[in-house]
Amino acid sequence: MAQAATCPWTLVTGASGGIGLELARCFAQDGHPLIVSARSGDRLKAACAELVALGAPHAEAVALDLAAPGGAAALAAEVACRDMAPGILVNNAGYGLLGEFAELDLDDQLAMLRLNVLAVVELAKRLLPGILAAGKAGGVLNVASTAAYQPGPYMAGYYASKAFVLSWSEALAEELAGRTRVTCLCPGPVPTGFQARAGFRDGIPLTSGGLIPMLRADAVARAGYAGFRRGRRVVVPGLFNRLGAVAIRAIPRGAAAKIVARLQRQRGGK
Repeated sequence: MAQAATCPWTLVTGASGGIGLELARCFAQDGHPLIVSARSGDRLKAACAELVALGAPHAEAVALDLAAPGGAAALAAEVACRDMAPGILVNNAGYGLLGEFAELDLDDQLAMLRLNVLAVVELAKRLLPGILAAGKAGGVLNVASTAAYQPGPYMAGYYASKAFVLSWSEALAEELAGRTRVTCLCPGPVPTGFQARAGFRDGIPLTSGGLIPMLRADAVARAGYAGFRRGRRVVVPGLFNRLGAVAIRAIPRGAAAKIVARLQRQRGGK
């Protein structure tokens, strides 16, 4: 399948809903041909129809589980079999697990880390030749979280995985400077299906006392997309989130861990 003349193929993982689908919409509106991946084939099929209506010249769906062993390799192979060479990779797929490390199932934790960390790295490595070939039109957009800025008791693996994505993205951006873009999007809490999958207790505000305004997924995606287009290395949408990302660095990490632990216990962490 031929690549569009002006916009490279863009692969978006976790694109069946939430921030991933909103990011795919942003790329579609600018005329990018899209490959969208997630576990739900039915939701991806509906998403493809919408993306074409929004302006994507093509929208292809690849339904698979990136958290499964070999998932990232399978996605890269499927894309190659369809003769599509993505010039832009959007690593959005990810999830968290709420609970005490000692009590959470080991296989569940390893699957989360495969998705949040290993799939991010493996897809970037496997697709990097096409990304570099796209030159300044190409790039990598990784979705992390403001969780990257502090330790997260009762979501220890998730917080650590997002810290990895942020640090790795910043390092990769420096390595590839002048050849392609690498942007890390770090949203704060966003009301999506993430909370239910993580196991949050119903009715608990996602921010301190519910007083800090939350951004919707579409606003987060627009901020991330705009930052990616401008070549920004890190994007933290929302004034309160940006202030928090700066302020947390002034707090001793032990104290920050206690603050997060208290919040996670309210959410049902223990």
